[in-house]
Amino acid sequence: MYAKRLSLYFIRIVIVFFSIVVVPSYVSSQDLFEKDTLTIFTLNGAAHKFDIELAISSEQKAQGLMYRKKMPSDAGMLFIYGDENDVMMWMKDTYLPLDMLFLNAKGKIVFIEENTTPLSTRTISSGQNVIGVLELNAGTALRLGIKVGDIANHHFLQK
Repeated sequence: MYAKRLSLYFIRIVIVFFSIVVVPSYVSSQDLFEKDTLTIFTLNGAAHKFDIELAISSEQKAQGLMYRKKMPSDAGMLFIYGDENDVMMWMKDTYLPLDMLFLNAKGKIVFIEENTTPLSTRTISSGQNVIGVLELNAGTALRLGIKVGDIANHHFLQK
């Protein structure tokens, strides 16, 4: 009888462990972010549409794309800041190399940091006041001909 109770107790511990530790790890961090679309209009007339996730809260901005191993080629994350300021980014715990597009309040790309180094703690500064940062897969800006001066169209940017 004692062995049966001990066995049931052990099973309960295992169930609690899985519900607290293992199951949450299967919940994708992507579920924490609102989804939307954004279009970049280049100076040469091209339009490039991206499926994006929005990082608006402090917690979302702190999480960003950390721990992700892949992202679709037409996807990205838009970090939105309440006021324009000099924004500092880094790649700590981020496994994907990225292009970071720094955006002013009108959506104009004012700086691009291409091919960031995964897991780096080097600070990447906008160098000027911006209201948003769009992170795309590394090489996207070059592949699509996206340059400083192009416009990112999203309702959080056109103020």
